Amino acid sequence: MIVYSGSKREFQNELINGQISKRLDNLFHSLGLPHESYSEFKSWEASLPRIGMIISNRAIDDNVQVALEYQIPLTSKRVDFMIAGTDGINENVVIIELKQWETCQITSRENVVKAFTGGAVRDVAHPSQQAYSYARLIENFNEDVRLNEIQLVPCAYLHNYREENRWSICDGRYAEALHDAPVFLQKDGAILADFIAKYVHSPSEKNLFEIIENGKLRPSRSLQETVGSILNGNIEFEMIDEQLVAYSTILKFVENTVTDPSKHTVIVQGGPGTGKSVIAINLLAKLLNNGCSCAYVTKTSAPRYTFWKSLTRGKHKISYLKGLFMSSGILHKVSKDAFTCLLVDEAHRLNAKSGIYGNEGENQIREIINASKISVFFVDEDQIVSMKDIGTIDEIKKQAEMLDSKVYCSDSLILTSQFRCNGSDGYLAFLDDMLQIRSTANRFFFNLDYDIEVFDDACAMREALRKKNGTNKARMIAGYCYPWVSDKDKTRMDIILPGGFEAQWNFSTTEFATDEDSFEQVGCIHSTQGLEFEYVGVIIGLDMQYSDGEVVTDYTKRYLKRDKTISNVRTPEDRKLADKIIRNTYRTLLSRGQKGCFVYCEDSNLGQYIRSRLESVRH
Repeated sequence: MIVYSGSKREFQNELINGQISKRLDNLFHSLGLPHESYSEFKSWEASLPRIGMIISNRAIDDNVQVALEYQIPLTSKRVDFMIAGTDGINENVVIIELKQWETCQITSRENVVKAFTGGAVRDVAHPSQQAYSYARLIENFNEDVRLNEIQLVPCAYLHNYREENRWSICDGRYAEALHDAPVFLQKDGAILADFIAKYVHSPSEKNLFEIIENGKLRPSRSLQETVGSILNGNIEFEMIDEQLVAYSTILKFVENTVTDPSKHTVIVQGGPGTGKSVIAINLLAKLLNNGCSCAYVTKTSAPRYTFWKSLTRGKHKISYLKGLFMSSGILHKVSKDAFTCLLVDEAHRLNAKSGIYGNEGENQIREIINASKISVFFVDEDQIVSMKDIGTIDEIKKQAEMLDSKVYCSDSLILTSQFRCNGSDGYLAFLDDMLQIRSTANRFFFNLDYDIEVFDDACAMREALRKKNGTNKARMIAGYCYPWVSDKDKTRMDIILPGGFEAQWNFSTTEFATDEDSFEQVGCIHSTQGLEFEYVGVIIGLDMQYSDGEVVTDYTKRYLKRDKTISNVRTPEDRKLADKIIRNTYRTLLSRGQKGCFVYCEDSNLGQYIRSRLESVRH
């Protein structure tokens, strides 16, 4: 979505009249888009007049097109400034990342610098790398950009950056990023103007921003489809901003093991769709290529099996591949520092005991830290969905201290870039507030491009979802409220709802995420956590209801005979934890969809409540 677009002349007129920042603020509100009102307003007032002076160059025609604040599809990232036109032969769009930095510090990590931003000095992606990654994301998502042969030209403009500090931002270790997207500093205004004019000096006969805004999106690729390609050295997902910082930080820790005998524990935090698994798989590929002893670890079997199956279709040997994806339940058998690095995805799901009967090992977190020089935990405490889950940040820190492992846990390792729910951070905040997990500022709005609908009939929901399943990327999922009778009798249905809806649980297949026959089945938290789909249809059972103005939970409505996520509830604290687990479970299920989420509630009052909350967003 492009928030503002117009000709160069129109943009400069609004600048001269001092209206552009107010206009942008109003456009955000009218479009229902959240933004950091004060800080962004001040940044517009500081940066846009400077870029306005740059494009005043007479070599750039007054009718070329300008766009501000373009949100890249299926992400929460926005491009600051774009200018589009032609060089006389080719159609070009120059993408400019704007920064107000006066200086920065070099780091030893790939494409990472330290700069004062957000009120503190932080580890951030080099601006050239940031601009380059945004251009690649647009190319990857938009088929019409490629078909129309539109060239995207990224660069960065640091209009306050002091000349005496040029050496740090232009250091040789950033040469590749600078080659891909040149950086222009305070004294480089004329050079930047010439750079833009080289690519955009005349208006195009095509509406290039219309193509970028409304072009056909390529079918989205899920991580479970691309693991094999990533391990074969291909770039399937462009890591951006804090994802790149986390990736580079962990790589540096591993490189340092050559000279540093210390153990290190790295904690990476991030909500649904922020790229935790993407970072982990890309690190696995990089470390393997470097000859490092490493593995991807998760307690949850669904992503482990799905990733492994996608790899076996590649060129690697199956036995070798299977060893790369490990269960957290076997590491109590591994000797100290057997691995250089263990990448622990869904770390919030780790347990104390291992084994089928829970009688092996002592603490999976401790066993992971013991088994590796560098242990990396990817955590989202809001996805703790079992009373046995112990993967909290405090517990990881505690176990690391006991094993003399130095903990690295900082703001720079908190992932915020949203790649699910159509890139809508507001949708996740909306879920938190709607499910009464916590009160959030964004509870009244989110990006309405995300397709969410509440159904009164489960059959109607299934049929609507079926229409979205053209590429086998839509699935039904539910809370674990229904008995598993098809386990013993394949002719029987597990989930029977009013209106004639009948379906079986997915437990008859281990490939729920990819099997073409899985659409008719229903997944649960165990078969979907850590995975994603284009569309999900979520059945909310009677373990969550709406009564007297509140969302309430009832753990007794779970199928407790088989669902071991809630067990032995005796004390008020147990009941409080069970309530949290039910809310977290539905938050997790409701955030599995990249493009949309359909909802059916057994409790009609809950369905009406969710519908009313959505109506308040839409109006």
